[in-house]
Amino acid sequence: MSTNPLLNFSGLPKFNDVRPAHVSPAIDSLLAEGRALVEQLATSTDTPDWQHFVQPLEDFSDRLSRSWGPVGHMNAVVNTPELREAYNDNLAKLTDFYSDLSQDERLYNKYKVIQASAGFAQLSRAQQKIIDNEVRGFKLGGAELPAADKARFKEIAEKLSKLGSKFEENILDNTNDFKHLVANAAELTGLPEDALQAAAEAAKAEGKTGYLFSLQFPSYMPVMQYCDNRALRETLYRAYATRASEFSKPTWDNTPLIAELMKLKQEEAQLLGFLNYAELSLATKMADSPAQVIDFLDTLAKRAKPYAEKDMAELKAYAEKLGFNDMQAWDVAYVSEKLREEKYAFSDQEVKQYFPEDKVLAGLFKVVETIFGVQVRKTDAPLWHKDASFYEISDQQRQPIAYFYLDLYARQGKRGGAWMDECITRRKTAQGIVLPVAYLTCNFSAPVGDKPALFTHDEVITLFHEFGHGLHHMLTQVDEYSVSGIKGVEWDAVELPSQFMENFCWEWEVLRHMTSHVDTGAQLPRSLFDKMVAAKNFQAGMQTVRQIEFSLFDMRLHSTFDPAGKQTALDVLEQVRDEVAVLRPPAWNRFPNSFSHIFAGGYAAGYYSYKWAEVLSADAYSLFEELGVLSEVAGSRFKNEVLAQGGARPAMESFVAFRGREPSMDALLRHNGMAH
Repeated sequence: MSTNPLLNFSGLPKFNDVRPAHVSPAIDSLLAEGRALVEQLATSTDTPDWQHFVQPLEDFSDRLSRSWGPVGHMNAVVNTPELREAYNDNLAKLTDFYSDLSQDERLYNKYKVIQASAGFAQLSRAQQKIIDNEVRGFKLGGAELPAADKARFKEIAEKLSKLGSKFEENILDNTNDFKHLVANAAELTGLPEDALQAAAEAAKAEGKTGYLFSLQFPSYMPVMQYCDNRALRETLYRAYATRASEFSKPTWDNTPLIAELMKLKQEEAQLLGFLNYAELSLATKMADSPAQVIDFLDTLAKRAKPYAEKDMAELKAYAEKLGFNDMQAWDVAYVSEKLREEKYAFSDQEVKQYFPEDKVLAGLFKVVETIFGVQVRKTDAPLWHKDASFYEISDQQRQPIAYFYLDLYARQGKRGGAWMDECITRRKTAQGIVLPVAYLTCNFSAPVGDKPALFTHDEVITLFHEFGHGLHHMLTQVDEYSVSGIKGVEWDAVELPSQFMENFCWEWEVLRHMTSHVDTGAQLPRSLFDKMVAAKNFQAGMQTVRQIEFSLFDMRLHSTFDPAGKQTALDVLEQVRDEVAVLRPPAWNRFPNSFSHIFAGGYAAGYYSYKWAEVLSADAYSLFEELGVLSEVAGSRFKNEVLAQGGARPAMESFVAFRGREPSMDALLRHNGMAH
């Protein structure tokens, strides 16, 4: 086994050596080791303490995560049929192992003994938090259930895990499958040159002549936003909006999966004594109850809806000027772009020319280096794809403190969206401090021809957002594995550092240094930046109610929806739209079928956390507005009170320590141009 790259824990993952055939032997051997450890600790007659009981379990969790993490990562970014099969087979084994672990009353009782012992007060705050989290975790894992219920609970956990994975695969397969060839450029007027070139290259790569479009975002979005060909926009929109539904291949239809997921989640929650899944989900979050979340969303909706209605009226009036008396869903992005160009006299496309990849990265690193007192430089490591790269973060003495991988472009076999994930978690061991390593993944347009990759301003914001998550993981100062970095942070506070970082993308003193026109090298003109800022809150009302729509749908689905009743998830969404939406998609739109955030991505009864954390992040950023955008004083306070603390203390405590008070909604409304 010593030759298995997934069992090498001495440094970074050996991505260039990992093969699907390595997965099962590595995971099998680690799970055998884990089961033996659990048995030994559970049957030991010694009084449990941190060093002899908790520490060995923490060490094992770290090893298992360092072996499985690269597998999950590669499954998401270089997916192949062989890797997918190995991933799914082992996902089932891991789910089984963790279900058994979370229900082991012997371990649960030992954690409770430590929690109640005189020695508990002598432990560090982080260690106490881990023990408190574990005790809660055992309760939520079914450790207190009678034997028959335990078996059913475990069965549910395994089914949920499988269904979530399948939900995600159906979307990926449907997305990868769709191709639409357009024969000549005359049908593509309005489409930007780089999008046209990318489509031509895509066709050529498949041995075809013409222009090939897919549902990958860098191919799909420019058509929706710029292409004058209404029929083509409709074709792509219809394919995108009906992915993984009854309108696609039957094997990809997520409708029955949604029904089954909802039934199982409801049953899981009720086994644990909760009324519904939302209550179970909130047991580990900042928010107290589904009612509190719904009240928060309703309050925000009341403030935002008048702005959204104004946005919509303006859009409809402008659509009529363009000759669309019946503006359809596939016209919205197109009409919006035209209206914005007229209103603010610039287009996304024009702005994009000023954001070549190298300048953007340099600008991002400069912000981080200035406010957090660190240095970022590119270095070497084994990678999973030629487009990925690797970086080191060091302190002012040039000592490395963290590392990260960057994988920015969309491609076949890579799931959509953008995310940060943990590769290695910071912790203290007998050998010293293990440094944290993060994965930062996006789906931007790759370079076309001899030009560098160019990013839209929205993509720049996405990059800053994911880097914020990365900083939360990488700048932690916590020594204990389970609450280091983003581990143990309440889910509705996880978006605080990421949304906080987005604010810098709207500051002149930041942006001007990260722009250089791809052809002329000129800096972004101040006049264009001013237009971007003027346009920042363009349709902010509409965007806010759209996020509220998704959040309310999620919360109602997991709190008041009866999975055994006649209603479907789609019915719930339609009801929410009756209340908050200003824009109704066509009746055949199947948004829930590709809403993997809540059905496969851990955001079930948690999607509201984007808005919840936005309140925190806007309020946190207001200190930088007071002390100076690149204030080292504010930066060092944010680093020490929020980023460094990880999950070692409650997020609200970290926020108050940073800001000196509890958060308020005012800064968010002001940032979105919705303050009275």
